[in-house]
Amino acid sequence: MILAGMLLLSSCSGKEKKEAGAEPADRLKLSYATQFEVRFYEGGYRLIHIEDGMDYVLIPEGEEDSDLGFKEAVLIHEPLNSIYLAASSAMDLFVRLDSLDRIKTCSTSAADYSVEEAKKRIESGEIRYVGKYSSPDYEAVLDSGCDLAIESTMINHSPKIREELEKLGIPVLTERSSYEKDPLGRLEWIKLYGVLLGREKEAEEYFLAEEKKVKAVEEALENENRDEEHKRKVAFFYISSNGYVNVRKPGDYVSEMIETAGGRYAFEDISDESDNALSTMNINWEEFYKEAVDADILIYNATIDGGMERVSGLMEKNPLFADFKAVHTGNVYCSNADMFQRTGLVADIITDMYRVIKGKDTESLRFMYKVRD
Repeated sequence: MILAGMLLLSSCSGKEKKEAGAEPADRLKLSYATQFEVRFYEGGYRLIHIEDGMDYVLIPEGEEDSDLGFKEAVLIHEPLNSIYLAASSAMDLFVRLDSLDRIKTCSTSAADYSVEEAKKRIESGEIRYVGKYSSPDYEAVLDSGCDLAIESTMINHSPKIREELEKLGIPVLTERSSYEKDPLGRLEWIKLYGVLLGREKEAEEYFLAEEKKVKAVEEALENENRDEEHKRKVAFFYISSNGYVNVRKPGDYVSEMIETAGGRYAFEDISDESDNALSTMNINWEEFYKEAVDADILIYNATIDGGMERVSGLMEKNPLFADFKAVHTGNVYCSNADMFQRTGLVADIITDMYRVIKGKDTESLRFMYKVRD
């Protein structure tokens, strides 16, 4: 009897281990992204793990529900024909995958989109604007037959929104591409959307083509025998309404794009004392002046206030800009709104930065423009 009991326990234990620890048949190849992973299982099931600790199982159409042994996993059912998109940075990736028709509701108005393809669909009603992410029209989202809500990390500040969506039976996935340190890691999130939309091949092909463009910039820099000690110093910033200077944190994907393009980020040695997950930080004018007065290039982030056409616009913000090296040499630029919403064109943004840093063909820039004297 004891032996029989031991064999029974052994048998049960082995069965539980097989269910909970089933090995995936394959994994999604990722070269740069660190904030998600995808594992492929027999029968077309896929496990998606996001670095916020959430697991999701993508259930193939017509197949039975399974958590693949991940008891806390959220189930997402294919096909995804009605998505609520509250992460505006992901919209362009849907454009690149020719899948805007899958998005039925969103939390960004047409006026706030620079992605023309999305703007037109919102204006025509093909994509319905249901209010800001912090106060969506739940009834409108539910009426759309929503299969999945894709939120930005801002949802972490409004956990009740997630709770309400989940109460309605809508799975919620948080988009964390902004946490990627490598700009190509941010772009590699297109592979996750390829998995969700059944367009894995298209996502892989698009990513490889964009990666090739970045490699071309890197090869050009190698051929120019760049001197690490004499890289041109670049300050990327904007002046906030309260007088502080807002800059990207060291290691942020924007500062990494500057480095990839052959520049040196002006604020690479500034430490962030705040305990938050934002990719930007405010510094006082004195600190900004110290680090940026000798910068070779100033790029003003015009996303918030629209930027300026002439250098006098900088002087209006602070007369001390007259001391800046880049002002004297005529190397002041403004970014445009496309730079942050065109997530799928990171290679072109890096190419623009390369042109600015090297002073090559700066009249044909797409994501920034030269500020006139």
